[in-house]
Amino acid sequence: MKKIGIIGGLSSESTIEYYRLLVRQYNKIKGGLSSPDIIIDSLDLETLTNQMQNKNYPEMLANLKQAAKNLVAGGAEVVIMATNTPHIVFEELQKSISIPMISIMEATAHKILEKKLNKIGLLGTRFTMQTGYYHKALKKFNIEVIVPELEDQNLIDKIIYEELVYHTITQESKEIYLEIIGKLQESGAQGVILGCTEIPLLIKQEDSPIPVFDTTTNHALAVLQFALAEEED
Repeated sequence: MKKIGIIGGLSSESTIEYYRLLVRQYNKIKGGLSSPDIIIDSLDLETLTNQMQNKNYPEMLANLKQAAKNLVAGGAEVVIMATNTPHIVFEELQKSISIPMISIMEATAHKILEKKLNKIGLLGTRFTMQTGYYHKALKKFNIEVIVPELEDQNLIDKIIYEELVYHTITQESKEIYLEIIGKLQESGAQGVILGCTEIPLLIKQEDSPIPVFDTTTNHALAVLQFALAEEED
């Protein structure tokens, strides 16, 4: 298989989930004691979050570029960012390295299309919901993206940064998210993107009245499929 490079730490909880998913799925495919070839460059969430909130994209991109180059130097043959929000600079980051990157938005779009849906709610950090890069990426696939009202966006963001990044999971927060998903459904959403890689720690498909798209799982499985593609030919 191709060696997978992960830009992680954004947050560490989602990076752990990516690693767990990749190892378990690879072992399920290969059997025995098999485990995939993975390298991780873990960044400081505090630094990246401040850069995003201050719209200091050049410095954020510089940090991500260095992480990607570290992974390439370590032998990575495909790179992913184990996070949604920094994908706002995905295209620029991809251009900075000579090996492929797998986009979390495209991996998600393909799963939405498999279910033949075209109007989707988006949950994520306030940054992800407000900056529109998800809307732009999915519009290429003729998928309309809608987001919660501002008050609900603030609640979603607060729970992510005050609870989920620390792996604090509460029934109260789950009920808040499910109420917001219900509102999105009333607004015409046929499904909902869990557009922050920590949200799947809180919300599962069995919790939701409409399909949910777990960006963590979809992204991890997409990069594993890419890494194994030559073996399957």
